[in-house]
Amino acid sequence: MSATDRTDRTAQTTSRRLTADHSRALAEQRDRYALTLESLLATLRSTRLDDRAARTIAVDVAAGALVGLRTLNDEQGAGLEPVTGAFERLRGDLRPLVRYSELDVQFVEPPANGRALPGDIAHSARAIVRSTVLAIVDRGDTRRVRIQWDCDGLNLLIGIRDDGRGDLTTHDDTLRSIGEQVSALAGDFSVSATPGWGSEVGIRLPLDPPADAGDLPAAIDASPRERDVLRLIAAGRRNREIAHTLSVSENTVKFHVSNLLRKSGATSRVELAALARG
Repeated sequence: MSATDRTDRTAQTTSRRLTADHSRALAEQRDRYALTLESLLATLRSTRLDDRAARTIAVDVAAGALVGLRTLNDEQGAGLEPVTGAFERLRGDLRPLVRYSELDVQFVEPPANGRALPGDIAHSARAIVRSTVLAIVDRGDTRRVRIQWDCDGLNLLIGIRDDGRGDLTTHDDTLRSIGEQVSALAGDFSVSATPGWGSEVGIRLPLDPPADAGDLPAAIDASPRERDVLRLIAAGRRNREIAHTLSVSENTVKFHVSNLLRKSGATSRVELAALARG
């Protein structure tokens, strides 16, 4: 590969990352606004508050949201956050919604000696949990949500369980964008459900950035989704893991892998991974 080709490839990769970062930032702001509005509505509709108290609390919620918006850049740029501190911030984000709505949210504290989280992972984790809780609330059939964080030294592990109908899947419209956020962080996203007993969302976010895999040569006409599959192959993921990460079926992954083999001329996944790393 020539120096010009490498420069062009780097520029394309940088452009894709900037576009993804911008889209992620917009999604996180949307979720923050949605959480604030849900909290305001819960406060104003509460039967436990008189009009004066409801107005006072609504003003506090709105003021807190403005402060949070002004400090968003500082929060995103933080170096490291203790895992317990990051979890406490999440609890604070959800406190107005929990306090004045009919939703019972149970928080399971992470271990105090868990590895500190990189600032961008802590920020993204809170945004992902907020989005998931809002998606569950929007379904209107849930009365209890349990949120658990843990850290195994390499990953932040998040579990969110509800007591709803038990019919959530990774293909649900309300969860698809959340799965994409997790995928963008090289994480894993799964949903298990038991009809009549509720659903559980499982999320794994790596604390260290994955090795920077390359891409197919620009001359090979691969679709953006095929290139997503290729990057995960290069990271050592199996078809089932790729399917969970990208929120598609395992058969769809096999179809993309077959196309990649045909277009690249590779004879195996090992050769595909070598091309991506090459």
